[in-house]
Amino acid sequence: MTDDFDDPLITIEEDEEAHEEDLWFLPGPFEEEPDDLPPGPRAEPPDTAVIEDWAKAEGVHAARLARVAGRLGALDDRLLRGPEGWRHRLALIEAADLSWFAGDRVSSDRLALWISMRLSGAQDDPNALARVGWAVRRLTGGPGPKADLAAFLDRRDPENIEGSAERFEDRAGGWLDVMTAATDLHPITRACMGFHLWSLAGLGQYGDQIEAAVTASRIAASDGSGAVFAPLAMGGAGGLRASGLPTERLARWLDGMNSAILTAMCHLDDTEKWSARAEGAMSQLSGRTPAALRSALTEWPLVSAPMAGALTGASRAALQRNLAWMEKRGLIREVTQQGRFRMWRIAI
Repeated sequence: MTDDFDDPLITIEEDEEAHEEDLWFLPGPFEEEPDDLPPGPRAEPPDTAVIEDWAKAEGVHAARLARVAGRLGALDDRLLRGPEGWRHRLALIEAADLSWFAGDRVSSDRLALWISMRLSGAQDDPNALARVGWAVRRLTGGPGPKADLAAFLDRRDPENIEGSAERFEDRAGGWLDVMTAATDLHPITRACMGFHLWSLAGLGQYGDQIEAAVTASRIAASDGSGAVFAPLAMGGAGGLRASGLPTERLARWLDGMNSAILTAMCHLDDTEKWSARAEGAMSQLSGRTPAALRSALTEWPLVSAPMAGALTGASRAALQRNLAWMEKRGLIREVTQQGRFRMWRIAI
């Protein structure tokens, strides 16, 4: 028997092929895999991928967005130059309208009584009043949601369940990561996106629609100096309806915010005219009670005599005398039409 290497008729390539045939453990020639194999796992898109959809929606509605941003800037300047009570008045109206959108149905008069004096009736839901009261506090000032979302929502230890705080922090962290990555979007667009991603981020099981709307309204006005929040629900909450693609949702959001801002501006116009008229008519009255009462009526949508006493520090007799004087001259209007627990609003 002769060795293959001694045979000059066998080439090097033939010798390698012969040896490779003996290597039975090597894989065979490449063959295409059959098409009937089950698909493998696909990589999930990153959470920030949704930002592209909202960036495209922003481009589609760029002109409409510019108009709404201009009106929000005008409201911001108006509130910056106006009295502090205007912000509180708009916050009360917005919170009451949001409560109707969320199903709590807290009227502005019940809200005013509960916030000023912690008075509630047997028919009032204390949890609903607490939710709307939280909305008023967050719509009137304080750090925004980007600084500390858990503190903003008062949810450091949700429901005192072991591990619930950690779960909330994880969900809130994911939502904040998306919002932080969307810095190229306009604050109004970013607010709309954040509102509609609220439940998808898992925050819906801890919060409700009021929390999502208040958080979004603060984000939309984050570049302002006078307006703490951007109105969303005044004059209707159609912009908060969740359906359709980002382009459709942003269109409704802009239309709803535009309507809410115009409603707020009209309300400030009427309040400013009333304040000037009341100041001129009450200039003949002496003491500090008339000015303090006029300020309280400007700041709160509805005022009762006990509530006015708590706000102004004036005696009940002085308040009753000034309220009767203002009502007689058509400056205020009594709205309850009853002998007890009467409430007044400015006549605009």
